[in-house]
Amino acid sequence: MNNKKAGVLLVNLGTPTAPTASAVKTFLSEFLHDKRVVDLNRFIWCPLLHGVILPIRAPKVAKLYQSVWMDDGSPLMVYSQRQVVALQKRLSMPVALGMTYGEPRIKSGIELLEQQGCDKIIILPLYPQYSRTTTAAVFDQIAKQYKSTPVLPNFSFVHNYHDHPLYIKALAESIRLSWEKKGKGDYVLCSYHGIPQRFVDNGDIYALHCERTTELLAQELGLTPEQIGMSYQSRFGREAWLQPYTSETLTELTPKGIKSLDIISPAFSSDCLETLEELSEECKEIFMEAGGQKYTFIPCLNDDDLHIEMMADIVSQKISH
Repeated sequence: MNNKKAGVLLVNLGTPTAPTASAVKTFLSEFLHDKRVVDLNRFIWCPLLHGVILPIRAPKVAKLYQSVWMDDGSPLMVYSQRQVVALQKRLSMPVALGMTYGEPRIKSGIELLEQQGCDKIIILPLYPQYSRTTTAAVFDQIAKQYKSTPVLPNFSFVHNYHDHPLYIKALAESIRLSWEKKGKGDYVLCSYHGIPQRFVDNGDIYALHCERTTELLAQELGLTPEQIGMSYQSRFGREAWLQPYTSETLTELTPKGIKSLDIISPAFSSDCLETLEELSEECKEIFMEAGGQKYTFIPCLNDDDLHIEMMADIVSQKISH
């Protein structure tokens, strides 16, 4: 395969177009309508979503977005676009961006690559750990958008990279850099985005991937179980989600003598509301109120050089196969 005819589509979840209640409502409506994310009966879920959840939640979430919004737009969009530029420069080949929900659409990203003469497209969902709620949702969008197309593009789909050596190395280096700049804490907490426990009970392998990532990161950093652990954040609704919950874990660390905490979210490839607001602000408040003395939030890998090197390696392997 000639590399000039191959292209890469980076895919992330998506983001509101503006930090307003209206834009947030539009985004959340599409996101929470996906059965991969919420699989409740539509006759029950849709009236609840539009009649109760969105009218109440959208204005609140919009205020949170306003607190993290960057000059160039939503953090997730800004960092995703930087990743596209950096990877394109690294590979010297076309790279486009697509979002599972909102703009730019996955289909428009693929069409952009096809317009540049790409006849093989590597789809790279920026979710290190596989889940039906994220990676599978990307695949669904591709299938849906090309359902009536006579000839499908030549796709190569990246399933996950939770244990990729360069991914683990990049995470470890980001933690070491934080230690150099801000000092090493008593404990590293890896906080992953949660999903309903029921999904895992029904076969989702997400939790296994999160556990393996944490295990490999501990090995890379030379940390013992007393120095590193994991939890799950961002739970929504009343049903049980993956545990332990980050919010509860934070209150349980200080009685064990952990007063200085380093926290990172390996499940996110780009900083976003869940990291810049929830993890950096809300969780800090919980930890400090529980008796913590120092709380260090470690940013996502974003467009870090090692992160881009990892993406390039994944793409190169797909092209050679």
